[in-house]
Amino acid sequence: MHGHALINGFGFLKRLLGSQTAIEHHAGPQAALGARMLVVDDSPTICAVLGKMLRQDGYAVLKATDGKEAIELARSERPALIFLDIVMPGMNGFAVLRALRHDPLTRGIPIVMISGNPQATEQFYVQRFGADDFMQKPFDRDEVYLRIGQLVQSGRLDGRLPLAPVPVEVLPTLAEELSADELADIPDIAMPDAEAAPHPAGAATLQVIHGIG
Repeated sequence: MHGHALINGFGFLKRLLGSQTAIEHHAGPQAALGARMLVVDDSPTICAVLGKMLRQDGYAVLKATDGKEAIELARSERPALIFLDIVMPGMNGFAVLRALRHDPLTRGIPIVMISGNPQATEQFYVQRFGADDFMQKPFDRDEVYLRIGQLVQSGRLDGRLPLAPVPVEVLPTLAEELSADELADIPDIAMPDAEAAPHPAGAATLQVIHGIG
């Protein structure tokens, strides 16, 4: 998998071996059990938190920390859904979105853009340039599950079948499994990194115009 970690630490193997751990159930529609979700963010914290939320709902998680890596992974793994950060060093999220939408291999993948910009001006550009949805940091698991449920309802994601079996290809190796302690250390709300440099008002908009036009 070109050195990229396919993370599915929620514990499929533990459940198969009789662990008490179980996938969380909620009222909204869910995507197919074991569906691959690609999280793209230069923040290790956001990758860990969002990855934990997705694993808790029965999904396999792929991570990319920059735009180039995201495009390569999207092409090679064809994830069911991509969560794509907008403000990243180098190739920003809008440039990645544009590249994915122009590539026949990836143009049909649903994409939810995410951003910690308090101006939230990105929402206009998300709709204009072909993303399926927008999610602003901070967000919790309910919002993540809501976005997935809306994509299922719209037909952009396959829905989960009752008592669906776990696909063999998403079972993690022991080396990829996260311990219960490691999962417990990951918070339940995705916050923008405190150490991230603040972005002046309008900076993201200028970046979008040049990256997409």
